[in-house]
Amino acid sequence: MKVLVIGSGGREHTIVWKIAQSPKVDKIYCAPGNGGISELAECVDINVMDKEKMTAFAKENSIDLAVVAPDDPLVDGMADALEAAGIRAFGPKANAAIIEGSKAFSKELMKKYNIPTANYEVFTESAPAIEYLKKGTFPAVIKADGLALGKGVIIAQNLAEAEDAVHEMIDNGKFGKSGSRVVIEDYLTGPEVSVLAFTDGKTVKPMVSAQDHKRAYDNDEGLNTGGMGTFSPSRLYDKAKADECMENIFMPTIKAMAAEGRPFKGVLYFGLMMTDSGVKVIEYNCRFGDPETQVVLPRLKTDLVDIMEAVIDERLDEIDIEWEDNAAVCVVMASGGYPVKYEKGYEISGLDDVRDDNDIIVFHAGTAVKDGRFVTNGGRVLGVTAVAENLDKAIEKAYTAVDKIHFKDAHFRHDIGIKKY
Repeated sequence: MKVLVIGSGGREHTIVWKIAQSPKVDKIYCAPGNGGISELAECVDINVMDKEKMTAFAKENSIDLAVVAPDDPLVDGMADALEAAGIRAFGPKANAAIIEGSKAFSKELMKKYNIPTANYEVFTESAPAIEYLKKGTFPAVIKADGLALGKGVIIAQNLAEAEDAVHEMIDNGKFGKSGSRVVIEDYLTGPEVSVLAFTDGKTVKPMVSAQDHKRAYDNDEGLNTGGMGTFSPSRLYDKAKADECMENIFMPTIKAMAAEGRPFKGVLYFGLMMTDSGVKVIEYNCRFGDPETQVVLPRLKTDLVDIMEAVIDERLDEIDIEWEDNAAVCVVMASGGYPVKYEKGYEISGLDDVRDDNDIIVFHAGTAVKDGRFVTNGGRVLGVTAVAENLDKAIEKAYTAVDKIHFKDAHFRHDIGIKKY
């Protein structure tokens, strides 16, 4: 079969890598792809938001399965457009992807269906938002309602920081339309865990747990990023927590979306916080997480294409999804200056030095090929993933590999996977 993967980052490289292992697949295209993806798939220069060109390409090339990986095209209706053109598409339709596309929608859904989350209010004007903040406690969480590349969440330590965040979003248009409406939430404390789940709108099959490192620098300091690394499994997410989440969060969310006439089919990402009063939802994402995918899919034993087809056909209950009893760690190597300002075009060396190690997979996030060599082409450049029998060994292997890879001004955290909480 022919598969088209839509996207260009480390998540998409991981999905392509996993799909390439399926005996069912003869040909993989990726639009637009990146340097590393070009080793496994034919990269096609189509913008992820161009529904017309994407559907035309899929029809002309007799694509059997299209995987829509990023949030923006899902929220914009890419899966709808592909399906309307007769292409089997993996990913939620726009009316379900709104669970990530609007934080106000997702919070209102949780309130209506008693899914545990932080208390909140929604504002479209700065004056009432600031009045609300003056009566609250700090830290406070201020979120842009729409998509903002993982950077639309501010944890304000005091009123001055909160006022600045509100003015930046609502009055100054920092995130464009995404920030014209803000959600202000109570600040929850506790360890965070990410759980991705396959769902066909009726059945939910959670994947193995993961924990992300969002801050740019060691010890969770610096600005929020799209993710500087991740590890799986979480040391804290045990069977009791998994059962609690299935009963209180996972199934209620799927039932809520169905009840709202928005059945969710694809991958639903649950951003969770384990508080003293139980597990609560911080956020939903309507797709595979990045970089969580880079540690979750390497642990998947079952054919990913089989799972995706079962989701599309609403027969996920018939699939037995198996996972390796191991651990994985991904260290993101980023461009110096990320997530603010950074240069591109630096040559990457050392990739061949880790290529022969079967326990190391280097997923390309922001790379291009120039004169036959890989060069940097984004903020997050590489996700160096190691698989081992336990987390400690996976951490050691990942950093041994990172030390062999070089590009100018490379920046990475030195504490990925070390969180004990």
